[in-house]
Amino acid sequence: MIRCLIIDDEPLAQDLLIDYLEDFPEIQVVGACNDGFEGFKAISELRPDLLFLDIQMPKINGFELLELLEDPPKVIFTTAYDTYALQAFDRQALDYLLKPFSRDRLKQALDKVAMDSQAGSHISAKSRILNKDLQPKEKLRRLVVKTGNKIHILPIENIAYMSADGDYVKIVSEGKSYLKLNTMSDLEQILDPMEFIRIHRSYLVNILEISKIEPYQKENYLVILKDGTQLPVSKTGMGKLRKALRI
Repeated sequence: MIRCLIIDDEPLAQDLLIDYLEDFPEIQVVGACNDGFEGFKAISELRPDLLFLDIQMPKINGFELLELLEDPPKVIFTTAYDTYALQAFDRQALDYLLKPFSRDRLKQALDKVAMDSQAGSHISAKSRILNKDLQPKEKLRRLVVKTGNKIHILPIENIAYMSADGDYVKIVSEGKSYLKLNTMSDLEQILDPMEFIRIHRSYLVNILEISKIEPYQKENYLVILKDGTQLPVSKTGMGKLRKALRI
């Protein structure tokens, strides 16, 4: 028996999928959620084997929800938009159902679930999150971070800087610090290079938060942020700053 959870902000879409799934006795629907926050809580409590996951939802979207999970279930995306297909398969989705889909199309997706279970090819959460090839191609406008049982949505423009912290990245936003399981290189690729500069292998800084740049020991420099924070600048990082700031 495969236990599945439906996460979709459209009640009619939920009802239709539940109706379709009645034709598949090997699938047990353990719940249906209306948004990503509700879905995150349900996944923690119900531990489903499979998610039918919408992408565009209020609060947090389907991709952001997956980032919050340490060990995501198998995923079939269900969406009305065809523009996210590549990104979905980059996330190792088993299938991508474009609404409205038929029972036959659903059967094809469930056949892939059965094949995946037999092959034992479910990829770990850490490899999904950390592999640079699995990151979205568009530039991010917000980051979603989990702290304990709380989920924080951080607008990019409010982030002052980010620093490497072991397997995590420390994100400093409006005077508060958050840890996100990711790498500096991954974040550098998906942040707008006109907004965030990799000034050092351990630091990404928001250009708008820079107050001044000062010399520090021979050819080295320090970036001084508006709140007084001092960050080291490597030789390569200084070259990037000069280009971005046209100095």
